Amino acid sequence: MFVQENNDSGNSLSHSVIWKECLKQIKENVTLMTYNTWFLPIKPLELKNSTLKIQLPSNFFWEWIDEHYNTLINRIIKDILGSGAKLEFVIKDDPELDFKSKPEDPPRKNNTAPAKAKPEFESCLNPRYTFDNFIKGEGNQLARAAAGAIADNPGGTSFNPLFVYGGVGLGKTHLVQAIGNKIIKGFPEKRIIYLSSDQFTVEFVEAIQSNKINEFSGFYRSMDVLIIDDIQFLTGKEKTQDLFFHIFNTLHQSRKQIILSSDKPPKDLKGLDERLISRFQWGLAADIQPPDLETRIAILKRKADDYGMTISSVILEYIATNITSNIRELEGCLIKLLANASLNSKEISLDLAKRTVKEIATDRKVNITIENITKAVCNYLNIDENKLRDKTRKKEVVLARQLAMFLSKELTKSSLKSIGLNFGGRDHSTVIHACSAIEQNMLLDNSLKDLVDALRTKIEISST
Repeated sequence: MFVQENNDSGNSLSHSVIWKECLKQIKENVTLMTYNTWFLPIKPLELKNSTLKIQLPSNFFWEWIDEHYNTLINRIIKDILGSGAKLEFVIKDDPELDFKSKPEDPPRKNNTAPAKAKPEFESCLNPRYTFDNFIKGEGNQLARAAAGAIADNPGGTSFNPLFVYGGVGLGKTHLVQAIGNKIIKGFPEKRIIYLSSDQFTVEFVEAIQSNKINEFSGFYRSMDVLIIDDIQFLTGKEKTQDLFFHIFNTLHQSRKQIILSSDKPPKDLKGLDERLISRFQWGLAADIQPPDLETRIAILKRKADDYGMTISSVILEYIATNITSNIRELEGCLIKLLANASLNSKEISLDLAKRTVKEIATDRKVNITIENITKAVCNYLNIDENKLRDKTRKKEVVLARQLAMFLSKELTKSSLKSIGLNFGGRDHSTVIHACSAIEQNMLLDNSLKDLVDALRTKIEISST
């Protein structure tokens, strides 16, 4: 252990010397590939009161080290500086994530600026979703331009509401939250909230149960900017739609900004009140299309830079050429490539990229929703979808409802509460009973098991 002399300016030892000693010990405990990839890019900044402050190239670095080398790096710094030693992490060029504490503790801010007053509610916006890191391309040109205009003048453009629609993983959530984040910076006095339509529905049901509907409605009517993601999941929820209709009217008449996202354009939203669909078309409906090759390459290049990695243009082009469905899958492929290289002590080569792309193609997860499941079950059994939400106890409808609930629990990550809400506002105990009934009857009836298997296959194929 190094002996230190403390004074008013901190420790007498150089932070560079201490970090070199850390690197020396780290190098003895990891592979050369891991050492070069994850530890050499780190820069020592300051040593004060047994706390060594170091700078990481990106938040991805910090998350990776926190997950894989937490014990090692903390043991080494304590071996060198003593049992009270700590590491403090600074993320380069990211003020939102500056001054992370040692990985063994929860992240904390350590800025000297006076703390701001805590707002009366959380906006629920992710600060990492900004216009700066949203890659523009032909497929999102209109939506991006409208979003920028709204962020500069919320409620003052003709784009109210802004209705952004497109497939899964194309950047809808990123774009609508980027609007909110820019408005917060430019208009800090405005009340802004972001949530999904599922969250809105769950809160509404809780308001009914606690007799606080007026309080719930008043809260959302008080917003200056209301951002709701995946508005298509209001389908079939008549009471929620009715309340949202009145909130929408109040906000729109007051020239407050409304921003919505969906997987379909307004005219294709079946099961929604015609009054709502009409209002969704008052402003601008802008679609986001899958990115072209050049945009996919630009996205990968930006992400690689964010992770502090240098990857050849040949490799980036190969990934972009073979992963075409959505942005989320592109980013997932890049992260998996970096992980494969690091964990297997291999260079990031074209061969490794090819193997990684093959793994992604093999392991590609299907996008299954409760809506997909309900539609598949009803089409297969020739039953009107709306009947699954009614109170009818007809045998064929009860079976279809139980099958849809069972498959929703099995094939989606939705909570029991959320599943129940999608079937006429039923509670979680009804879902539990439905799942138990199907499981028990499958043991006694092979034809029911065959039906479940057929439905599961049909849903997985239709959702790819």
